[in-house]
Amino acid sequence: MQRQMQFSDVYPAARDTETSRAAAASVAPSAARVRSMVMNAIRASAHDGLTADEVAGRIGMSILTVRPRVSELGKAGAIVDAGIRRPNQSGRRAIVWRARA
Repeated sequence: MQRQMQFSDVYPAARDTETSRAAAASVAPSAARVRSMVMNAIRASAHDGLTADEVAGRIGMSILTVRPRVSELGKAGAIVDAGIRRPNQSGRRAIVWRARA
């Protein structure tokens, strides 16, 4: 029986360029820890969820660190679009994410 993929198993995303692959390799040691922090913040947000910017604020990290981890969690199916939009720091509408039920 195949083991279900856990969000901690996800390797940081990278484009097919040397610099992108190098960047992914450099964050790989901390990416699982940051994903866990992101996941915990989203779970603790009750039923309405959080935007990536809101997660960054709650865990005290840069949006540039948090946003890729949110994307990875979304692609892994650990979090889902809550169907709600709220303005982010730039004033644009951002997806509100919630933990998969």
